[in-house]
Amino acid sequence: MPGQYSTGGRTRPGHISKRGDAYLRNLLVQGARSVLQTASLHQDRLSRWALELQGRRGYYRTLVGIANKNARIAWALLAKDQALRTR
Repeated sequence: MPGQYSTGGRTRPGHISKRGDAYLRNLLVQGARSVLQTASLHQDRLSRWALELQGRRGYYRTLVGIANKNARIAWALLAKDQALRTR
């Protein structure tokens, strides 16, 4: 799970640590690769963000950023016992 640093009312999400399950981390990055490969075909918010991030930070950092975002979304859905809303 990604770390988090909070101060003064502002939440700053951290990076994906290497302390956790290596297999799960690998799956998250592979899923991110799939998202990035098809991002140019979609116009949703995540796809637009991923393409902009790739332009700024490069391919591999973008993969980790998407994996991080997907991990946070999955954690929030599980913690709040909710289903994913697409719109």
